[in-house]
Amino acid sequence: MSKEQVLILGGGLMGLAIAHQLARRGQSVAVLSRRRNEAAGFVAAGMLAPHAEGLSGNLLRLGQLSLERIPRWVAQIEADSGLPCGLRTTGIVVPFKNEQERDQYPTAAYGEALDRQKLEQLLPGIAPAWTAGLLFAQDGQIDNRRQLMRALESACVDRGVHFQEGVEVLELLKQDGKLTGVRTRDSEGMLSTLECHRAVLCSGAWSAQLLPELPVFPVKGQMVSLQTPRGALRHVIFGPGTYMVPREDGLVVVGATSEPEAGFNEGLTPQGQQSLNQGIASLLPDAVNWPPMERWWGFRPCTPDEGPLLGESSIKGLWLACGHHRNGVLLAAISAELLAGVVLKTPLPGSEQELLEAFNWKRFSAESQIM
Repeated sequence: MSKEQVLILGGGLMGLAIAHQLARRGQSVAVLSRRRNEAAGFVAAGMLAPHAEGLSGNLLRLGQLSLERIPRWVAQIEADSGLPCGLRTTGIVVPFKNEQERDQYPTAAYGEALDRQKLEQLLPGIAPAWTAGLLFAQDGQIDNRRQLMRALESACVDRGVHFQEGVEVLELLKQDGKLTGVRTRDSEGMLSTLECHRAVLCSGAWSAQLLPELPVFPVKGQMVSLQTPRGALRHVIFGPGTYMVPREDGLVVVGATSEPEAGFNEGLTPQGQQSLNQGIASLLPDAVNWPPMERWWGFRPCTPDEGPLLGESSIKGLWLACGHHRNGVLLAAISAELLAGVVLKTPLPGSEQELLEAFNWKRFSAESQIM
């Protein structure tokens, strides 16, 4: 492996997105991936919802910027892969118990205020407890689980990205504060040392295992998909604790539990599934009778302020793109663009450079907290 290559440490959505952008700019790229199916990109519901999520401050700005870039980003992936990504601007509805709650929502100014009558028109069968709402017509969704991840992988292959599957990165090697390589173990237990001087850490919830100073921890989430009567749900519902995302083929993705106490414990739990069922009943009672099709779980990579870690790390030659929590799909487009820029030393516009600095890992350091 050439030391001039950029190593992408992690083969999930963020790793693939960055690998693709680097390859499109003529860079030689290799992706090291332990288990593709554990990546959060295969688990998330694919909402593109900076406004419906009620984001604020720099995270809202980052989300809005990414939302603007997503159509172009998807067009690049589809052109390189020849596969659809499942991008849909369906609009997202956030229901509220009363108008006061609605009007106090952080992003209320970006949405259309709904009364009970309009809410029922958009969401037939919504539970009577919800009397007001906000429609964020600019927000949407992408079928990350079944389409985007497959298309992005194919686009990377088309652009010459090299993949090493079943490879776990055990250690980052450095000398005088500079990255010199990585220690790896393959699926047969063979240990190897790969020399490299440029890498991007995209290991999701596992990122802190390689760089312990990073405040990234797992928040487990369980999900379920339902088969609906065609046309029964046309808009995404983003309720408190539960969301329902209708796909074009009639499948509805429902999520997600939030279990920070679970650590990396895998598997479905009766409590988690019961929580999902209760959430469905509270939003759309009729949906309780829709047959479940699939159940799964995953680990969100979270930070204390729920914002990502982007840009430089404590090791020269190693960059960060991790800790995106529940907004990884939304932020993939802008994260890939920003990271490709800094790795290749391409000057960024001032506003983008400011955002990159706002999400530097040092914001959690002791010195930063004191200042």
